[in-house]
Amino acid sequence: MTNQVVGPYQGNPELGHLSTPISDSAFVRTFISWLPAYRKGMAPITRGLEIGLAHGYFLVGPEVVVGALRDFDAAPYLGGLVTAIAIVLLGTAGMGAHGLVSLKPAAESEPGTDALKTAEGWSEMTAGFFIGGMSGAYMAYFLLAHFEEINAIFRGFVNN
Repeated sequence: MTNQVVGPYQGNPELGHLSTPISDSAFVRTFISWLPAYRKGMAPITRGLEIGLAHGYFLVGPEVVVGALRDFDAAPYLGGLVTAIAIVLLGTAGMGAHGLVSLKPAAESEPGTDALKTAEGWSEMTAGFFIGGMSGAYMAYFLLAHFEEINAIFRGFVNN
């Protein structure tokens, strides 16, 4: 039994988690600790901004490629922008609802509680997610809609 790769997490089968070379490696733990949701010392609003920017930016592309409006000649990237905005709005509503029903206000929490584990901190992260998600979606739309101009600018810089 010493050569098994998968086993119970921390040797305790009652935890309900498996320890694998991927899920229990130092590399994965370090990578996850660098994600904005788990990074120490960040304000909730900056966590939300960073998460929202990434999500808003990457939601536009798949809709442009495989969405219902992919062959719309008048504005080929407008469908991606509208869909990304809708998904960010739905995500913001879901995050807000989660914070309202499952987190206590800071006044009722124990002293020293992480701000993200209070209703006010979660609300700040939700606001940051909304602003970041909208900004990321608009930035992706702008870059796609003006790709030829941006490409010409960079080609000029490179070729001169």
